[in-house]
Amino acid sequence: MKTIINTNFVKKLLFLFLFISAFAGLAQEEEAIEEKKFSISGTVDAYYRANLNSANSGANYSAPGSSFANLPGFALGMANVIASYEGEDVGFVADLVFGPRGTDAIFASPLYSATGNIVNQLYVYWNVSDAVTLTFGNFNTFLGYEVISPAGNFNYSTSYLFSYGPFSHTGLKADFDLGSDWSLMLAVMNPTDITEFNPNGKYAYGAQLGYSGQYLNLISDDGNFEIDYTGGFDLSDDFFLGINAAYFDGADDTGFAGGALYPQYKTSETFTLGLRGEYFVETGDFGAIGTGLEDSSVLALTLTGSATIGDLMIKPELRLDNASEDAFLDSDGASMKSLSSFVLAAVYSF
Repeated sequence: MKTIINTNFVKKLLFLFLFISAFAGLAQEEEAIEEKKFSISGTVDAYYRANLNSANSGANYSAPGSSFANLPGFALGMANVIASYEGEDVGFVADLVFGPRGTDAIFASPLYSATGNIVNQLYVYWNVSDAVTLTFGNFNTFLGYEVISPAGNFNYSTSYLFSYGPFSHTGLKADFDLGSDWSLMLAVMNPTDITEFNPNGKYAYGAQLGYSGQYLNLISDDGNFEIDYTGGFDLSDDFFLGINAAYFDGADDTGFAGGALYPQYKTSETFTLGLRGEYFVETGDFGAIGTGLEDSSVLALTLTGSATIGDLMIKPELRLDNASEDAFLDSDGASMKSLSSFVLAAVYSF
């Protein structure tokens, strides 16, 4: 009798153990599923910048005409916090930015709030089918090789092409997977970089045709038109070549054109060396280079190293901007055509 009782006790104990194990496994599986759906990510970056042939403070301080990474000494980039939910068919992205880089990124959207705006992106999406996705809201531009997030670029400072193309749009876009590595995107949007609401009742129209990582982008915005090619090729396991070219025709008879190459060579698992070579020319006095003269141009060469330490990237960078006309000041305040500078940046991704 004792043996039977003990046997029954063991069976009950075993059943209880299996039940608890199954419940714990189910809870962990549900928790894992939930973790995949909702996530918090982002970046934090800071940098040091010094001119090598010009003043580093005061009225004679000079910086390249491109966006971001232009403040002297030890300076702040931004804190970028992205909350996203990925459902089976629907989801959202809420992308918030704080700091000088974020303020520059949303320069045209302190319209509704007198204290400014911290929204970099804010959109919902619906996967209508395996081949069609609709996105509604505020999203970063589809034009260009570079992006606002410093973690998404190899070089820390940015190109002229990126700086004077659009940053963000608010509207409705449809992405189509056409099969065989082909894709198509069509969009109707508020005027470029006006992301909080539409102040004038005018709209911009965009399109993107993609094939195997190469993209042809078009945007038409109230008489302004831009065509842009963005792509790249893996020339070997360790050598990548990125390419960007664009032409912008403005409604006021000014515009720009240019091209940039991004060769990058991976020397080890934790270090990559890259060069950005860019030629940028204005049509009329567009104002990007800062000479105040028509048809100015600039050749900008940026050599960047990228060392990875876990989730932290350290980026030392040397940059030379050589303009066709006097666009910069030397330490004594005299005009000059070339500016050389050094940047050391730290970018943490989470």
